[in-house]
Amino acid sequence: MRSHPHPHVGSDDPRPTERGARRGMPGRGPGRGRGPGGGRGMGRPGGWQQADVPNADDARDWFSGRLPDGWFTELEVDVDRDEITVIGTLPDEKVEGAEAEGRISRWRADTKEARIAIAREAEARYERKVSWGVRLGETKALFTHLAAPVMTRLRQPERQVLDTLVDAGVARSRSDALAWSVRLVGQHADEWLGQLREAMSEVDKLRSQGPNL
Repeated sequence: MRSHPHPHVGSDDPRPTERGARRGMPGRGPGRGRGPGGGRGMGRPGGWQQADVPNADDARDWFSGRLPDGWFTELEVDVDRDEITVIGTLPDEKVEGAEAEGRISRWRADTKEARIAIAREAEARYERKVSWGVRLGETKALFTHLAAPVMTRLRQPERQVLDTLVDAGVARSRSDALAWSVRLVGQHADEWLGQLREAMSEVDKLRSQGPNL
C-alpha cells in the first residue's frame, strides 16, 4: 500500500488542547505527588491510561457515532497519551495513482470545516490532539499527524547502532534512525504490543476500582 503523508498544515488543525494550561507541566497530573501525611502514594502509574489525560478506551465508539454517515466504509482509531489518529476508508471508486490522490485531496477540502468541529469536540473530551487520514484503494494519506519529541539516553553500543544506520544512508540523523528502529519493532512485534496494551488496560481498571490510600 502506498502511503502519502501530508505535512502538518496549520489551517487543517483545530485549536490546541488546554491540558498544559490547566494542569501545568506534562506528566504532573493528579495522583502523581505525595499522599496524605506527606507519604508517597503506593504503586506506579499504570502507563498512559493513568497519566494526566482522560481514558480514551471508548474513542472509536465515540467517533463511530459522531462522524457523518457516508464518510467512511471502515474506521480505524489509534490512541496514545498525546494523539488520537482517525483513519477512514473512503468508498472504493476503483481509482488509483494520481486519480486516487486527487480524490483524497477533494475529500479533505470538502470535509475540512466538519472535521475541525469534530476534532475540537474530541479534544475537549479526551484532551489529546486529533489527527486525520484516509485510505482509498491502495493509497493512504495522513493529513495532520503529530510528531512528539521523545528524549532518551543511550549507551555507546546503542549509539553505534544508530550511527551505523546513519552512515549506511538508512537515516539522516540519530533521531531519524531511532524513529526507524521504533517503526521496525512495531511492524514485527505488533501482536505482542497489542497484548501488552490490553494487559496494561486491565491492570489500570483494577487499580481504579481499588480503595484510595
